[in-house]
Amino acid sequence: MEITWHGLSCFRLKERNLAAVVTDPYDETLGLPPLKLMGEVVTVSHNAPGHNNVDAVSGYDFALTGPGEYEIGGVFIIGIATAHKAKSIPNVLFMFDFDGLTVAHLGDMSKVPTQTQIEALEQVNVLLVPVGGGNSLNAAEAAELVSMLEPNIVVPMHYRLPGLSLELDGAERFLNEMGVTDPNEESSLKLTSRTFAEETEVVILTPKV
Repeated sequence: MEITWHGLSCFRLKERNLAAVVTDPYDETLGLPPLKLMGEVVTVSHNAPGHNNVDAVSGYDFALTGPGEYEIGGVFIIGIATAHKAKSIPNVLFMFDFDGLTVAHLGDMSKVPTQTQIEALEQVNVLLVPVGGGNSLNAAEAAELVSMLEPNIVVPMHYRLPGLSLELDGAERFLNEMGVTDPNEESSLKLTSRTFAEETEVVILTPKV
């Protein structure tokens, strides 16, 4: 399986012979390079320019914007409603099961989830977690959530990048909270087996433009 990050909360998740998923495509008005992606499924955590630009994705058959359970192209998807700082805009976290490998995308989750939500996330292999504050988790809150869930791999998202007009903290605050001084930096996250290290690994992805 390969996970690529395109900045902010936008990822492309792809496993051979299964549907490709694009999460939270952003609008270029936020200062990041325009997106040109392909995928069969698009997920939108909430209706905001940083997360809802489905027109940037070609070839999609399904755009998921709310909670529910879905099976599309061999991928099992669960959407769970969570709190958002803008109370009129609900946030949806999405969990993806790619042939037994589980990825959770938290969208703009703004506070540590409820016990029921935590139980749903306990078996997550890869956690895509916002760390830059703003309308979502800040570094300390994200680190607290990671310690509660103990995923195999954590990929921070939704943090300050060059050109981004949103006022967010940089990823270094989250790394400090996690006690990580030499993070593993990759152009993409390639998972070729189901064997993981005993301790949670933090992976910093370079945005693909």
